Amino acid sequence: MPEVGAAFQSNDGRRRPQPEEGPLAIIHEDEHLIVLDKPAGVVVHPTYKNTSGTLLNAVLWRVRGRADAQPGILTRLDKGTSGIVVIALTPGAHATLQRDAAAGRVVKEYLALVRGTPDPPAGRVVLPLGRDAADRRRVVVRDDGQYCETQYETIGRPSSNRSLLRCTLVTGRTHQIRVHLAASGHPIVGDALYGEPDAAIDRQALHAWRVSLPHPLTLQRIDLEAPIPADMRTLIA
Repeated sequence: MPEVGAAFQSNDGRRRPQPEEGPLAIIHEDEHLIVLDKPAGVVVHPTYKNTSGTLLNAVLWRVRGRADAQPGILTRLDKGTSGIVVIALTPGAHATLQRDAAAGRVVKEYLALVRGTPDPPAGRVVLPLGRDAADRRRVVVRDDGQYCETQYETIGRPSSNRSLLRCTLVTGRTHQIRVHLAASGHPIVGDALYGEPDAAIDRQALHAWRVSLPHPLTLQRIDLEAPIPADMRTLIA
């Protein structure tokens, strides 16, 4: 799941991300921000396990001729999640978008295919989340965790034991939608970390579908959408 307003910085001596030529599915681009449609399986920014070949490396390549460009990631996605990623291209745009996100003016909608039938069909999940002390890769419901809220609405029933949900983040914590839905008894199809693998899809069936945000310079609202990828379209159909 995304952590809103997080820019990649290397303060621990690791090599800073370098420009690398790579494919980008661009939904929107101007001097201040770029909005991308990330395929499942692509890492957003370099980590100690994935030092190159990430979305950020390709963005750095695209803006390599701009002296003022300093890409900052506003919204992150897990490697297995597809869809919209918003990246500010200057420090000023990043700071403005961070403030807008903190004030709730950046709205992101996800599509999630889950097991079972949520009851009620629409509502909200409010559960505090924190890192699993036994496994830092996992996020769990914890009494001492951070406040987290996810709104959901059932918008389809592809089969008797699966439902398609539209989820809106009120807060934006790591793995939030995945953990909230699993804790509610409706894990995302194919989510091996919080549910179980599925032969029909090799990743969690979660897609960052839409984003609405004020432009950092003009303040005009931008509404963007990332097409549903083929693997999820097959399951939904």
